[in-house]
Amino acid sequence: MSVVARQGFKYSIIGYVGFLLGTVSAIFIFPNDFEFYGKLRYSMQTAEMLVPFVVFGISYANVKFFHTVQKDGKNQNMLSLSLLTIFINFLIFCGVFFVLPYFYPQFLKTQAWNIKGIILPLILVLSLCALFNKYTSNYKRIVVSNIFDNLFPKIANLGAFCLFFYFALSQKTALAFFFGIFALMLFGYIYYTNKLDTINLDFSTDYFKKDRFWKEFMNYSFFGFLGTFGNYLAINSFMIGEYMGMEENGIYSTLYALISLISIPQLGLFNISAPIISKNLLDGDMEGLDKFHKKTSLTLYFLGAVLFSCIMVGFPYLTYFMPKNGMLLREYEPVVWIWGSAVLIDLATGFNGNIISLSKHYKFNILVMLMLAGLTIFLNLYFLNNTDLKLIGIAMSTAISLTTYNVVKVIFNYFVFKVSPFTIEMIFVSIICTLAVTVAIVLPNFNNNFINLVYKPAVVLLLIFIGNYFTKVFPVEDYINKNFIKSIFKFR
Repeated sequence: MSVVARQGFKYSIIGYVGFLLGTVSAIFIFPNDFEFYGKLRYSMQTAEMLVPFVVFGISYANVKFFHTVQKDGKNQNMLSLSLLTIFINFLIFCGVFFVLPYFYPQFLKTQAWNIKGIILPLILVLSLCALFNKYTSNYKRIVVSNIFDNLFPKIANLGAFCLFFYFALSQKTALAFFFGIFALMLFGYIYYTNKLDTINLDFSTDYFKKDRFWKEFMNYSFFGFLGTFGNYLAINSFMIGEYMGMEENGIYSTLYALISLISIPQLGLFNISAPIISKNLLDGDMEGLDKFHKKTSLTLYFLGAVLFSCIMVGFPYLTYFMPKNGMLLREYEPVVWIWGSAVLIDLATGFNGNIISLSKHYKFNILVMLMLAGLTIFLNLYFLNNTDLKLIGIAMSTAISLTTYNVVKVIFNYFVFKVSPFTIEMIFVSIICTLAVTVAIVLPNFNNNFINLVYKPAVVLLLIFIGNYFTKVFPVEDYINKNFIKSIFKFR
């Protein structure tokens, strides 16, 4: 088994384990106290939103220029100066953070200021982790990084919540544990990086001054920095926490965990597709790229539509098995419909962004990322300040901005590369799933909610299978057979 195969398999396993841990916790544990869960999520996602201002794209430059500087024996020099730059950036960031109240007194009333004691240290730790994550990827080792990035944050959330809710410890103690897990993650990164290649700190600037290499390095870092502003989930979490409160942020995070089930088919697919996309672009084979794009998009859309259909008919009954606050989620059922539909459209557009980012037009991706962030903020402010829709308004904002973001990329790819993700089969998938959901909803309910939770989605699956059997929209038989299952465990 090759290194890439082993790493890819382990990466996928860890990804799914982390996904299941986060989803199960969000549905069956965190609803016990939405306010504290909301505070945990607010701290984490606000820090993630602010990390780019400290990293400033340097982590991406450590990938771009790694092989060049390694040939010259200066990779440790690059790592050392990158670490130093992040520390300097963090000090500047803290300076701005503490000076801001003098120019904007209202900042003292924000949640970010109130819990700055956890957010600021978290920003520094996550910034350093981001650098080590990209740096270690140069050695084609992604499994350990995935454990750190995928499992540790979920352990931090779950552990801190259990200490506070089940063991009745103070919030201060729980938050200390929360931060401690991330600090442990940083020490793990340092140890692992040192194991791959012994760290030798070298702060000499001679190499970077030669031929003004520093200018090329910082220029690439700047574009990497601009491309990190599309995290609409972090933006939403921050704005909900500030404008609506931590309880609503906890509800939002729980709904997101449920809706993200729709994206399961997407896990790992883009990493697998990247080499194929690159080859087609390099060879100028736009016809081959178009076929691959359509096939992949249909697969994602079909599987996502099946999962979304099951969630829509099963969600009302799932809330009965959640902790006491489960009924609060029931009030926000429209969020599931609206947001889920946007995620489904995102799946239907396939790897649009990957095509652009792997081509010479990669800067356009940065432009649409900035557009996504700006539109998300603008629409969130509109719905929060001018309507009483609350989380439903946030869902509508997300749906509009995410759909616009994807439509722009579809149009760009169609005119520049002559490729499109859409096929006539997607229309049939939509019709089949809509009919299946409609039938399942109008069918009578049993007095037992567990039976409803099982039989309604089962009816949806059966009707979709029957509809697909006659229309032949998706080749299910290619996936449900012995050879395919055996091939999953073969690496050659």
